[in-house]
Amino acid sequence: MNKISEIFGSMVFNDAVMKEKLPKDAYAALKQHISDGTDLEPGVANVIASAMKDWALSKGATHFTHWFQPMTGVTAEKHDSFMTPDAEGGVLMNFSGKELIKGEPDASSFPSGGIRATFEARGYTAWDPSSYVFIKENTLCIPTAFCSYGGEALDKKTPLLLSGEAINTQALRILKLFGSDARRVITTVGPEQEYFLIPKELYEQRKDLVFCGRTLLGAKPPKTQELEDHYFGAIKPRIAAYMEDLNQELWKLGVLASTEHNEVAPSQHELAPIYSSSNIASDHNQITMEMMKKVAERHNLTCLLHEKPFAGINGSGKHINWSMATDQGENLLKPGKSPITNTRFLLFLCAVIKGVDKYQDLLRISVASPSNDHRLGGNEAPPAIISIFLGDDLMEVLEAVAQGKTEIPKRPRMMDTGVSVLPDIKKDTTDRNRTSPFAFTGSRFEFRMAGSMTSVACPVYMLNTITADALMDFADILEKAEDVEASARELIRKTYLEHKRVIFNGNNYSEEWVREAEGRGLLNLRSTVDALPFFTSDKNIDLFRTHRVFSRVELEARQEILYEEYCKLINIEALTMLDMAGKDILPAVSAYIQALSDTVVSKKAAAKDAACRMEVSLITSLSSLCDSLYDRIQDLRQLLIDVNEFDTNELTAQFFCGKVIPAMREIRALADELELSTARKYWPMPTYGDLLFT
Repeated sequence: MNKISEIFGSMVFNDAVMKEKLPKDAYAALKQHISDGTDLEPGVANVIASAMKDWALSKGATHFTHWFQPMTGVTAEKHDSFMTPDAEGGVLMNFSGKELIKGEPDASSFPSGGIRATFEARGYTAWDPSSYVFIKENTLCIPTAFCSYGGEALDKKTPLLLSGEAINTQALRILKLFGSDARRVITTVGPEQEYFLIPKELYEQRKDLVFCGRTLLGAKPPKTQELEDHYFGAIKPRIAAYMEDLNQELWKLGVLASTEHNEVAPSQHELAPIYSSSNIASDHNQITMEMMKKVAERHNLTCLLHEKPFAGINGSGKHINWSMATDQGENLLKPGKSPITNTRFLLFLCAVIKGVDKYQDLLRISVASPSNDHRLGGNEAPPAIISIFLGDDLMEVLEAVAQGKTEIPKRPRMMDTGVSVLPDIKKDTTDRNRTSPFAFTGSRFEFRMAGSMTSVACPVYMLNTITADALMDFADILEKAEDVEASARELIRKTYLEHKRVIFNGNNYSEEWVREAEGRGLLNLRSTVDALPFFTSDKNIDLFRTHRVFSRVELEARQEILYEEYCKLINIEALTMLDMAGKDILPAVSAYIQALSDTVVSKKAAAKDAACRMEVSLITSLSSLCDSLYDRIQDLRQLLIDVNEFDTNELTAQFFCGKVIPAMREIRALADELELSTARKYWPMPTYGDLLFT
């Protein structure tokens, strides 16, 4: 293996490369443009573009692309070569500042929620210089934002950047009151990415995996994750080779891939990076998901990023670790040695608590998808109820502040293991609550509801904006206060008491919590269809408009896109299930019934009184199940005709959720029962046992 230091960032036009390749004045102008938002002169842009081109050519690149994140869930890119013809019939290698800064993709071919019609095709991509340019394969990739001809955001990067500006503005107001000379506040993110790896040859034999990314049918095998022997277990050589290859590719692209291990479910794994700014973390996570799939192909594997590729075992999440930091390296969510006297920390903590409680609906929407609906609420992921875990220590601190106290008893932090050869262990200030959707873990919050396919950008711009809103309210009060410290302590006390209903340190998986949460007035938006109507409430429109993250039009467009995506995905799944059940399973089971019938005839011919109870019993039960499956197939076909009667995506989504999905569950139950009773050689597709343990 190459040394990490030698390959890390080797394909990135990072700060070190810029210092080397750019003239000093161009480098300084670019840095000022990033930090202060000053204009970048066309001449400077041309110099930067030329240096990028020369560097890219030296690395073997032949093309460039504006790399952006439309509302499709994946990235988009259109490659253009550096070549231009010369007067002598040859070619020159050119790349201008204009080509660097602006691109023009077809905006009507991406989801726009009605902002762009088919005949209104023009859209723009704009270079985001705060995220480094990189080379992927033979192409120079330029991270960009994507907007319509009218300026409306059509991507996930733009609101993330705008929300970063919002939280920076409001956090600096608070810090100034506490005497800080920080010039910038950013949010930092470390997304833990879970995924499955299965043999490629088996993947290609499953229509549901190919078309939908998850298994629509499949009986539970004799063993899954009951023995808990896969979690953190020894990594198999084939998987280890994949992980090593993946790390190499990610390190070249500057992705801080650090932790890797087996997850709970068989064939499930996890990768986690070191923390970075939320914008770069979002870009890097998109790169990571793409590379996971590409590298898997090299190893004759398929990487599944669906939230619930297999029923009955854990699905995959993306735990988003989120915090706030200054340009001086201070973590604003670090409690310090004495949290109860750390007023500034408690104020930022209460801003998060207030934001999460007030905008529960937005956090739920940020992770809403038909795929994640399968996962939330199982014994693997939090329920659809938003709550915060703080731990006993911080709860004690906030309760003391609410009572006007400035001291609490000190707790012993050293834990004696009782084994003489082992050192005493210093305990953390909080336990870890893996059932909580939003848990404080010492110096950051871990948002555990996000699904494995979720873009980091959406949950983070929600967190940024709702926290900025609370900080704005705090700053409006404290900037008028004569005694900032005393007023802040009172604000902390009042905020905690008003919003403590959202704090829960217990078992979020329990039915008792569901009932208690209802009593507290917390939302329980079980499905995407339940959550989406809240997106455009007056409260939420005012929030995003106040902080200049979304206009009403942009918010309504995103709501429409999510409804449309829901309908399309469930429709694809339903059609795939009909294809598998009608064209594969019924003929296969019928062939097995025919074989059983032939066996009965043969046995009776050989011995008139031969016992055929097994064959007759199977023929009877399988025939009955096939008839039921056939009837349910016809029911689902009719539902897919009926769904065309609705004239809005919202009504269509409600029909899919309320009628089509339950009908699909009935088909699955029958198909899975048939699988358990059908001889192996007749079953037309790889089973769960094949997929998970091969």
